[in-house]
Amino acid sequence: MAEDTTLSRSVAGAVVLITGAGSGMGRATARVFAEQGARVAVTDRDTARARVVAEALCEQGHEARAWALDVTDDDRVRAVVDGVASHFGGLDILINNAGVTGFAALEDDQYGRVWHSAIAVLLTAQQSMVRAALPHLRQAAHPRIVNIASTEALGATPGNSAYAAAKAGVAGFTRALAVDLGKLGITVNCLCPGPIDTEMTGFIDPADKALFARRRTALRRYGRPEEIAHMTLSVCLPAASYLTGAVIPVDGGLMARNA
Repeated sequence: MAEDTTLSRSVAGAVVLITGAGSGMGRATARVFAEQGARVAVTDRDTARARVVAEALCEQGHEARAWALDVTDDDRVRAVVDGVASHFGGLDILINNAGVTGFAALEDDQYGRVWHSAIAVLLTAQQSMVRAALPHLRQAAHPRIVNIASTEALGATPGNSAYAAAKAGVAGFTRALAVDLGKLGITVNCLCPGPIDTEMTGFIDPADKALFARRRTALRRYGRPEEIAHMTLSVCLPAASYLTGAVIPVDGGLMARNA
């Protein structure tokens, strides 16, 4: 009988790079990791927002730094990833969180623009980030990649096919990466948030949000960004070493509920 082993549940000292960390789930994730002792690279297309988040974490005694990053700019992606690894002395965890939204019906004149934006930001950028980070993750003791998708990868909303296609691609990309990178000890997992209270859902009337949540989720409410952040932390723990290729709904029971 194999002896029990003790697996660490601490990310203290780990270097984590989070895209889209200037607001919403990314900002919450930066805070949660920092509070657990990780060294956090706060990246966002909005430079000012990234700086605000990083400065707030530093004021609280955590180690963080901001980088301006447009994830659709391959040259900038490589420069930032290398800069993060140089500044902190390595890279242990990559969290692909940057997002964009935009509804358009298939026959809409704007559909092509919405499609290209969704694929570029939500899918193509994730592979760019992974490819840039891979040389550094190879050197990490407990390398982790987390790709943020959506329950739209599992079941679509009318008028949202571009977003749903991109997010489904993220789920497939995650599984394929898990297979490809498993031999290196790099785990790759995907979280699929359901309805979450962020700026991206801010355009929805609160009454409509409440009605949707009561009708569709088991918990009968929207989720909070911190709830996604803590789930992200869980799959990045050193102890989560046998979890890879998973596509995990974090949705308050949205996908579980039929009626």
